[in-house]
Amino acid sequence: MRRYIQVPRAEPEQVYRFNTGWEPRPLLSCGVCGCCGALRPRYKRLVDNIFPEDPKDGLVKADMEKLTFYAVSAPDKLDRIGKYLAERLSRDVIRHRYGYVFIAMEALDQLLMACHSQSINLFVESFLQMVAKLLESGEPELQILGSNSFVKFANIEEDTASYHRRYDFFVSRFSAMCHSAIDDLDTKTKIRIAGIKGIQGVVRKTVNDELQTIIWEPQHMDKIVPSLLFNMQTTDELNSKNNPPSLPRSADKDENPATLAESCFRELLGRAAYGNMNNAIRPVLVHLDNHQLWDPNAFAVSCFKITMYSIQAQHSHHVIQQILRHLDTHNKDSPRVRAGIVQVLLETITIAAKGSVGPTVLEVFNTLLKHLRLSVDFELANLLASSGALSTNNDEKVVQDAIIQTIGSFGSNLPDYQRSEIIMFIMGKVPISDAGALELSHSGDRGTRTIQVKLLRSLLMVTSGYKAKSIAAALPSPFLEPILSVSLMEDSELRLLVLHILHNLIDRHENKAKFKGMRIIPDVSALKIKRDKSSKQDISFMKKQGQQLYRHIYVGCKEEDNDQKNFESLFIALLLVTIELANDEVIIDLIRLALAIQDLALTNEDNLPTYNRCAIQALVAGYLSFLSQMIAVPAFCQHVNKVIEVRSKEAPYLLPENLSREKLPKSLETQDKSCFFSQNKIADALAGSGYSVDRLSVPYVPQPTDEDRLSRRKSIVDTVSIQVDLLGVNVQQDKAKIVEEITFETLKKAIDSQNLEEQEREKRRQIIEKFQKAPFEEIAAQCESKSNHLHDKLAEIFELTIRPPPSPSGSMSVTAGHVQYHSIPVYEMKFPDLCVY
Repeated sequence: MRRYIQVPRAEPEQVYRFNTGWEPRPLLSCGVCGCCGALRPRYKRLVDNIFPEDPKDGLVKADMEKLTFYAVSAPDKLDRIGKYLAERLSRDVIRHRYGYVFIAMEALDQLLMACHSQSINLFVESFLQMVAKLLESGEPELQILGSNSFVKFANIEEDTASYHRRYDFFVSRFSAMCHSAIDDLDTKTKIRIAGIKGIQGVVRKTVNDELQTIIWEPQHMDKIVPSLLFNMQTTDELNSKNNPPSLPRSADKDENPATLAESCFRELLGRAAYGNMNNAIRPVLVHLDNHQLWDPNAFAVSCFKITMYSIQAQHSHHVIQQILRHLDTHNKDSPRVRAGIVQVLLETITIAAKGSVGPTVLEVFNTLLKHLRLSVDFELANLLASSGALSTNNDEKVVQDAIIQTIGSFGSNLPDYQRSEIIMFIMGKVPISDAGALELSHSGDRGTRTIQVKLLRSLLMVTSGYKAKSIAAALPSPFLEPILSVSLMEDSELRLLVLHILHNLIDRHENKAKFKGMRIIPDVSALKIKRDKSSKQDISFMKKQGQQLYRHIYVGCKEEDNDQKNFESLFIALLLVTIELANDEVIIDLIRLALAIQDLALTNEDNLPTYNRCAIQALVAGYLSFLSQMIAVPAFCQHVNKVIEVRSKEAPYLLPENLSREKLPKSLETQDKSCFFSQNKIADALAGSGYSVDRLSVPYVPQPTDEDRLSRRKSIVDTVSIQVDLLGVNVQQDKAKIVEEITFETLKKAIDSQNLEEQEREKRRQIIEKFQKAPFEEIAAQCESKSNHLHDKLAEIFELTIRPPPSPSGSMSVTAGHVQYHSIPVYEMKFPDLCVY
């Protein structure tokens, strides 16, 4: 028989044993032990009673209700109940009596749910110690039990804040559970799900507590975010092993690790404040780098789509800036990696474009243009190093295409006021001459040309769908002059890109899609063309800048390397100008331009190929047919239809539908005049309808502008002789060409005279521009100053030439600050002859 004694009343909770073989057990209600059990504290007896003899019987519900009632009635005992339960649980974990462990945790969960008092914080500390004990064990069942208990605790809203509670240990343990790699697939899935739920509990418990901002620190985010991404990434590995993907038996749809991880990831980002965004996004980029997920980048794109749709809209620019910095960091990585990052950026800015404001927009475009230039340099360097490096070059093209697509997508989603600034920004980067606006590549002209093509392609995508309120806003002078300068370059691809850009900017009513190539349109009304009456701003623009557009089209037709696409683009440009900008005065100018283009092909002063000459004639026929139907002048339509009918019989190769390189005549000089449009007949037809045709009798002659200086045309040094054109009084007379012998003096005179003419022209242009754009007050002030200066000079002249007659009383003069009077005697005064008698 075992003997027990009771210690003094000062320590009623301590029991001493005499024999070393004694093992603590729940006190029974009978025998000698029952007498000692009655002396134990009530909370201990209540706790002991909830444990059955056989753990398989589960929690004793009746006794659990008594314990709950006692805890609610005496909340000051909660901390002691917690400590005693923690002692029992620790002992049972060590002795592997897991049945009692589950009973203890169930009791703790019920107490947590039932008790809400100020003293619960002390009880929570004991509870968290027991959860930590379970998470530290190597048994998966205990780890899952601890995670589930923590989740229940996280869902409880506490009345008072905790100033000393920390969750560092739980973040580490739950993150480690998310990376579980045990062999059994079902158990591994359960552990990972428990880890994800634990992280979700930590997030919910801390993000709403202002005292727990430590959870957003980098050391915690570096554990939480990669753990979630790891489970989002490895779903297929968990769900299948060389079999079709399917969920484990224990995991239904709602407990799929990837689904839970994504839900937790969305919740985490949605709760991130302004100052925590960088700490939340940086681990995502690091995870993608560590696992080499940029190529292929499907998972990376998915991650950032989730990110952009989860965060608050005003925080979107933080994500974009992080990706841009990451792209700068990896500017020397493989092309595939850079392309993957750019494609992720594309998806990101597409979502955020509507809310992008401020410097973020320019930062995006500036960074992308910088990497576009670097990619071009890498491509050309590889070509120079090895002509056989085809794969690398193709990879660089993938990077360039991704950048251009990103620029276009971002630009097309911006509001119009921002898009106009971006258009100007990109145009400022296009190199127009050797001293262009962009720093040129190290590979010379080839690199310059490549950059021009890439930037113009980017500009083309940005201008797609752009609708300005006025044509002056779409084609401002600082943009129009450089873009037209590119159109004078000897590269058909560049000129074609410029034409497409002009199409996007001029076409404000989406009529371009209705014109399918260069053709004779039988019925223009069937196209249902949308147009508005020309506004005052548009009329003013055509008066100032119209000649530049006309000249661009005229010079574009003269290029020898034009193909069918170039002529079709020139044709559509004429149609769009007619629809959007035509008034009575512009219509006359367009007819003059069309007739000048026709004469260009007939006279053939530029020695154009036969195909080009036929294509020009076909372009003129198609355009005049369209114009005659638009203005609806019967006599004009009749003349145009007659010429087209004659051509269809005698010269079908001069019509767009029959234009082909295989069926070309040997010469166009043998064609009858009835095959061409007559200026006199057109003038008579328009005069009968009230048009002012005085200017129609003056042939269109393009005037040289500063664009020639900016463009890379042939220099005067490359020619063999200098031809000086003498224009007579009658402009219809043939030009007389005088060839001078080249000497140093003639070259010097030509350069000097050209410089003087340019200076004079520039001076006149500045004066005109000043009076057009300067404020009225400034002009008035300048005129007033000039007028005052003139009056001062006149007064000075009058003072010198007209002096008052001498007076006997003398005249006053000021010398060294003293006033002196000089008198003149009468006999010394000289009077005019008329005054002397």
